[in-house]
Amino acid sequence: MFDLTGMTALVTGASGGIGSAIAQALAGQGARLAVSGSNADKLTRFRGDLGGDHVAVPCDLSDAAAVDRLVPAAVAALGGRLDILVNNAGVTRDNLAMRMKDDEWSDVIRVNLEAAFRLCRAAARPMMKARFGRIVSITSVVGQTGNPGQVNYAASKAGLVGMSKALAQELASRGITVNCVAPGFIRSAMTEALPDAQKTTLLGRIPAGDLGEGADVGAAVVYLVSREAGYVTGQTLHVNGGMAMV
Repeated sequence: MFDLTGMTALVTGASGGIGSAIAQALAGQGARLAVSGSNADKLTRFRGDLGGDHVAVPCDLSDAAAVDRLVPAAVAALGGRLDILVNNAGVTRDNLAMRMKDDEWSDVIRVNLEAAFRLCRAAARPMMKARFGRIVSITSVVGQTGNPGQVNYAASKAGLVGMSKALAQELASRGITVNCVAPGFIRSAMTEALPDAQKTTLLGRIPAGDLGEGADVGAAVVYLVSREAGYVTGQTLHVNGGMAMV
């Protein structure tokens, strides 16, 4: 099950923690990838680590013109087709709402939400022509629950959910599904560096009693982009160890 052999995918933010796990999961199931990120050197090294016939397509998602060029470039590099789009890239500019500067708001919305919309709009064209496609956007548990100091980030992630539901309704008749994966707290260098007291408090909020792994998110994405998930659209799959049961 969930064999992606013969399918092509564009993954943004692919050299980061969760992004690299998603890319590895897709490649492991046989997909050919165009991996994208803003750090060209890091991206090229990661593409090499993946092995196989994958390609690196760097892009600064804060640059609207560059975003508009990304899907055509990926399609060309992948041989003229694109079956899967994974909107994973995201940024944070945390601050309390009363102190949040305009650019802290707009930077997050531009990268996390507007760029994802531009990529969905561009990817829909070749997918509609093929009458097949899978779009998955990586949101966050805070898009559902909110989080102090992250009004911009929470808004961008909640916006991805609403956007995906609307797109799912527009594209379903063309064989294209549009879904989200909402990770909770995933193990990373940042979470490993937390003081023990903070880790204990954090784990106390998670019924599973542990942090998630990038591979948990990758597995969820593999399912949603598979041929077997063709009747699943407009949904958000929460991967949070029971921290938020919605």
